[in-house]
Amino acid sequence: MTSQPAQTPYPESQFPRPRIVVSRCLGFDHCRYDGSTIPNPIVKALGEFVDYITPCPEVEIGLGAPRPPVRIVQTPQGPRLLQPATGRDVTDAMQAFAQTFLDSLPPVDGFILKNRSPSCGIKDAKIYASADKGPAVGTRPGFFGGAVLERFPDLPVEDEGRLTNRAIREHFFTVIFALADLRQVVQEGRMAALVDFHSRHKFLLMVYHQARLRELGRIVANPEKRPTSDLIQEYAQGFRAALARPPRRPAVYNALTHALGYVSERLSPSERAFFLQTLQPYREGRVPLSAPLAVLRSWIVRFGVDYLAQQSFFFPFPEALIIPLDSGCGEV
Repeated sequence: MTSQPAQTPYPESQFPRPRIVVSRCLGFDHCRYDGSTIPNPIVKALGEFVDYITPCPEVEIGLGAPRPPVRIVQTPQGPRLLQPATGRDVTDAMQAFAQTFLDSLPPVDGFILKNRSPSCGIKDAKIYASADKGPAVGTRPGFFGGAVLERFPDLPVEDEGRLTNRAIREHFFTVIFALADLRQVVQEGRMAALVDFHSRHKFLLMVYHQARLRELGRIVANPEKRPTSDLIQEYAQGFRAALARPPRRPAVYNALTHALGYVSERLSPSERAFFLQTLQPYREGRVPLSAPLAVLRSWIVRFGVDYLAQQSFFFPFPEALIIPLDSGCGEV
């Protein structure tokens, strides 16, 4: 009997829509210190599939655009956010805005912030020894970016510079769509939705964190008959922790060879050999995951392997987001 083609888990129109906070200057408004905006191809491509919340912290605290730039200055009292041209210290205003804004956010799935910004930077905002001209003496998170990292340690937070790296970018995409799916489960509050979610994300958890996979499986089994609301909250916390770091290549390699077992008997010897030959350069870091994954996905659909077709690992985000852009830097 001929197998029917498998149905992939989400046509692109049916992926859950992540809710992402993104710096407003990344293509949304002319709000940089010099009155410019920075169109970003990644932010633009994502826009079709996500819902954006777009703050500009410096504008929100009344600095306007254009404006004299601010800088982080190391003082005896610690780092301060100063505007050298006016002598203003806007540290307290920025910290107050960050607290109020983050307190008021609805549930979100990730952040894309402006790199090197004294407000939005997440690791590379320059620190200066004084408000006067002079070289930087170090780097640190910006005041808003640092508040985001402190408030949301279990959410993906990236800057647009790091997202030019393919590995970092595809990890970010994978996580935000998985967390958007999880957010729907939390909102529904039904045990059946949690069981279905866990089933669809087993391969993803196998790749990212096998110990967490076992732990989350025990939560879903619920041998103690705990209330569903408690289980879902504990599961959500553990799932976010599992996806906090990109997976290692050996774990991905093992998952791909495991998946091969579902189709191996229907392949010719030359097809199996070709796939294993494709896996080795991936494991050595010479080709991206998309190379072996594309081959395996074609067999999933060809042979109608519905179990694998429903696994988010094989279809983690809309294919339109496979963007031909790679800096070659910042490999994770």
